[in-house]
Amino acid sequence: MWDKKDLRLRQLSGGMKRRVLIAKALSHEPSILFLDEPTAGVDVELRRDMWKVVEDLRKTGVTIILTTHYIEEAEAIADRVAVINQGEIIVIDETKELLKKMGQKKLCVNLQSEISEIPYSLGKYNLEIGKDNKTVEYTYDVNSESTGITNLLKDLKDAGLKLQDLKTEQTTLEKIFVNLVKENNEI
Repeated sequence: MWDKKDLRLRQLSGGMKRRVLIAKALSHEPSILFLDEPTAGVDVELRRDMWKVVEDLRKTGVTIILTTHYIEEAEAIADRVAVINQGEIIVIDETKELLKKMGQKKLCVNLQSEISEIPYSLGKYNLEIGKDNKTVEYTYDVNSESTGITNLLKDLKDAGLKLQDLKTEQTTLEKIFVNLVKENNEI
């Protein structure tokens, strides 16, 4: 930013303004730093640089309170998350615990052939057919005693479906956030 030192703040681009404001906030080496949507409207490179600075600050013991609409960023860097809906905190927890308690996993089973409907014998699994008609998706709770995956794979074979590949996906913090807000608005 040295080459911009003689410019007024209003003459800088949005990304440069963000850099100046963060530098100003850091100039007195705070022990607590409040960041209100720091990456809104900035390019990918600046966003990455800002999160590197935030991570470095966190490692030195600075407490960072961050507001963001970019839930994937919060999931990646936050130790604790509070979900606020209409000005009310509806949940606050450690990020890992929130994902563990409220998250689910999805097993995506890629099949060798397309299917148009789930065989009747597999109805108890509440499977969904993927968009390509060659995938069945099984959602399960990682915290339950039994996931049902072993039985599902056996029953898929017994139903004559041939597997090509398996993949699992973890529920994201964004999906949990959307579900929490939706549930809270229905109350």
